[in-house]
Amino acid sequence: MSGTSLDGIDLALCDIDDHGYNVVAAETVPYPDAWRQCLSTLEHATAYEYALANVELGHYMGKTIVSFLKRKNLKAEAIASHGHTIFHQPHLGLTTQIGDGDAIAAETGLPVVSNFRTLDVALGGQGAPLVPIGDELLFGQYDACLNLGGIANISYRDGGRRIAYDICPCNMALNALASRLGLDYDPDGSNARSGHLCDALLFKMNALPYYSQQPPKSLGKEWYVSEFRPIIEASTMPVADLLCTVTHHIAGQIARVLMGQGIGTLLVTGGGAFNSYLIDCLREMSPQTQITVPDAMTVNYKEAIIFALLGYLRLTGKVNTLASVTGAKCDSIGGVLSGIFNAQ
Repeated sequence: MSGTSLDGIDLALCDIDDHGYNVVAAETVPYPDAWRQCLSTLEHATAYEYALANVELGHYMGKTIVSFLKRKNLKAEAIASHGHTIFHQPHLGLTTQIGDGDAIAAETGLPVVSNFRTLDVALGGQGAPLVPIGDELLFGQYDACLNLGGIANISYRDGGRRIAYDICPCNMALNALASRLGLDYDPDGSNARSGHLCDALLFKMNALPYYSQQPPKSLGKEWYVSEFRPIIEASTMPVADLLCTVTHHIAGQIARVLMGQGIGTLLVTGGGAFNSYLIDCLREMSPQTQITVPDAMTVNYKEAIIFALLGYLRLTGKVNTLASVTGAKCDSIGGVLSGIFNAQ
């Protein structure tokens, strides 16, 4: 798994069957500066540079997987790779996740499932979020599951169907502000906690049209760059105040969903679950909801675990993408298979 927050590549080796899962080993491999720079600006690259990055990232991911397995003295049967999203514009029928599956297969010698989102988008869906089927099958004891990654997204059952959508930007915005302080992120939200809330700025953020749209809906980096980031960049406030205000915006948008859906129990994962100030704000704004931040393994690797599940479902011919979540014409079995090797 590689997310919009650009933390690195999340690797999780899982035993999966129809009865559940077990994480054998997991690790996050941080991106070198060169890859971080490339992925953060690739939407502005030439077609040639984009195509080359797709192949080179696939080889890099493949080598990273091989190194991980060797260091752990483990073996895998197959790989499920989300890749890294560069363009996500489902209203145009477009979503792209780079990290070529054939290149990963060539490096590892294993079958690879990749491009999980494209079939759903071709069927008229958002292609996102895909994690909710894992929420349903693996974490169904909670009323809702919230992921605080680059983007905050939620899934829950409504009228017998699984519903899910992106709520608002999260670490994508917070990490960008933290970088102004020379930090990769704001540890525990400590800088945000020291800042002051600006009601006028908060009002501008909350007034963005996306928040009044009904699901299914999803966010991409393009929306953040064109709609959300300009509000922050137009402000001359101290960084701590901006972090404080954005944190309240994130917590407020999530709390609005929790209250509107009557969510009683919530599982919170993703890097933002370690942001104690964000969690404190969310708890204060959502007193009716029992909020659970699980063990560090689940927090860090839930998305990678679920993409392993999506790969397992693809390889066994079972539905792994829910039309009730994405708005597509029908449920589907998403993912492109690479790496059918000669047994000799």
